[in-house]
Amino acid sequence: MTRTFTGRHMTAILVIFFGVVIAVNFYMARVAIGTFGGTVVDNSYVASQRFNGWLAEARAQKALGWQTQVSIDPLRRARLALSSGGIALTNASVSAIARHPLGRAPDVPLHFAKIAPGQFRSIEPLPQGRWLVHLSVRSGGREMRLMETLQ
Repeated sequence: MTRTFTGRHMTAILVIFFGVVIAVNFYMARVAIGTFGGTVVDNSYVASQRFNGWLAEARAQKALGWQTQVSIDPLRRARLALSSGGIALTNASVSAIARHPLGRAPDVPLHFAKIAPGQFRSIEPLPQGRWLVHLSVRSGGREMRLMETLQ
């Protein structure tokens, strides 16, 4: 005995199909909103007006010829090696702020101590996880800014 396919069967198939699609969409939207930590820039128009200035600053920074190497030590302190033309920069000062990439943890200000010529180490350890470290290096009236990801 064969059963006939009726309009009720088709209605049930359509309701179940679209119910699953809508449920998945709501779930994905909830996950996306729950993991977004904030805005990249507060006002994209103002950021676009400043873009050329940022490019000029980046070119001037690159012209300094400073080389950096940022890492994290076993005690979770940030380390910075700083040189210019292979020679350690000895008269530099370093400051930084570590920010969680999703904005879920408060910012961690980092203060650096000189441990060797051109070598600096943060006094404060970083909490576990991934951090975007925004460094500011000053030497001889010149400044360099960089951002590194540390885990």
